[in-house]
Amino acid sequence: MRLSLDGLKYSEQWERVGIALPQYDVEEVSQKAKEKPVWVHMGIGNIFRIFIGGIVDQLLAAGQMDRGITCVEPYDYEIIDKIFFPFDNLTLSVILRGDGSEECRVLGAFSETVKARCTYERDWTRLKEIFRGNGLQIVSFTITEKGYALKQTEGSYLDSVQKEINNGPDEAVSAMAVITAMLWERYLAGQAPLALVSMDNCSQNGSVLRNAVLTIAEEWEKREYVDKGFIAYVSDEEKISFPWTMIDKITPRPSETVAVSLHKKGILGTDPIITSKQTYIAPFVNAERPQYLVVEDHFPNGRPPLEKAGVYMTDRETVSQAERMKVTACLNPIHSALGPYGCVLGYESFSDEMCDPEMLALARQVGYREGLPVAPDPGIFSPKKFLDEVLEERFPNPYLRDTPQRLSVDISQMLRIRFGETIKAYVKKDGSAKALIGIPLAIAGWLRYLLGIDDQGESIELASDPMLEQLQEKLSGVVFGKPQSLTRQLHEILSNEQLFGVDLYQAGIGKRIEGMFSQEISGKGAVRRTLKKYLAKEDN
Repeated sequence: MRLSLDGLKYSEQWERVGIALPQYDVEEVSQKAKEKPVWVHMGIGNIFRIFIGGIVDQLLAAGQMDRGITCVEPYDYEIIDKIFFPFDNLTLSVILRGDGSEECRVLGAFSETVKARCTYERDWTRLKEIFRGNGLQIVSFTITEKGYALKQTEGSYLDSVQKEINNGPDEAVSAMAVITAMLWERYLAGQAPLALVSMDNCSQNGSVLRNAVLTIAEEWEKREYVDKGFIAYVSDEEKISFPWTMIDKITPRPSETVAVSLHKKGILGTDPIITSKQTYIAPFVNAERPQYLVVEDHFPNGRPPLEKAGVYMTDRETVSQAERMKVTACLNPIHSALGPYGCVLGYESFSDEMCDPEMLALARQVGYREGLPVAPDPGIFSPKKFLDEVLEERFPNPYLRDTPQRLSVDISQMLRIRFGETIKAYVKKDGSAKALIGIPLAIAGWLRYLLGIDDQGESIELASDPMLEQLQEKLSGVVFGKPQSLTRQLHEILSNEQLFGVDLYQAGIGKRIEGMFSQEISGKGAVRRTLKKYLAKEDN
């Protein structure tokens, strides 16, 4: 069996090995989407394919939608060349249950692929054509938090962004410049309304997206690439809306074990690959079953009935509460706390790390004792039950095969939200964050991880991070086994409000983090000893 439109014709073979096929005509829904696109998605990696693609697949099967989704990739074009095109835009969804069983389904919701870069002339022309269409209702995004970044930590534009600002819409490259250029096309074609929906783990992600788009638009207006009417169009949320969302579904890198399982079922050609831009991807996507998508219901050009596929459609305040609950307290901070420690302590499996008594204690400290007391209650589900599910069912699932290494990617881009918001909440509540132990320990552990040395003094490979080189330069002079080598190297990092959202010294925990870090670099086993020391205090 092969994952292709021709391969799906042998339906009995797929059904015999327990793989469900699309309950709609894939070619028909694709053709309708090409003729009149309704939903465009930018950033077509793993979580998009299994989660958003799964939602559209469900609506198509139920007759609630009649056309698929247009897939636009603004960064890693090998995804289209190696994962979409060779498999007729089909994806194999593999849900990994905690009992070791798998639920497999072929998703046929992906109707067209477009490379979002001006140098691909045919794709660029097609993208403009799509955005000129009055029927387009939604553009959604999963481009990771760093995809919205325009400025460096000191406030100046990134060099690449400054270049795009200077060059104008015809030479857009990054996702934010591309979407702004496409809005310009839509404006010129008649100013039809549209919803731009970030589905990334950014606090108030709709506003983050709106600010990025408006910033580029205003810079282009200063240079006379666009007119003032365009600024008014993008600024009017009854024309261009930016709904806030909260999304949650743990989607690890493609598992070799899953690939072997698929081969045993007789499915050929589904091996994972790593692209030249370090994207880990495969013709299949493996993920957990639990998933949450909460969306502010503000779509000025209409929308599909997303609530019929399990999406919580609600108001902005409820989305904000759900997002803050998850991103700042009940899930993401625990990932960012445990990821670097897992690498330093030698774990390759996150579920194995969750069996470590110190790691479980740190997770409970960051979640229950520090995050939950200041986490808002969205009302649509209980924060306590959400956190219980995270720590008791989701994180310990050994079949997800998630890794500390994946959880350590781009952490510098996440600290402001995942830790900073809780720190600020304690400062507001108590006057300082001195009551915190788990979050300072997590920050110290991240800094310790940046040394690239594990708890036994051996070198480890660090995950990618846009600030890695800069941060390691600031740590220059810190020597493993010599705590006296720590002088003021951490000061510039811990006082950086761009990084944490607050000066950690002013918050009352900067010196504490320095002390924890100093203890963690004192020699072999020092990380473990430091964890035991501080977490034992909290258990008493």
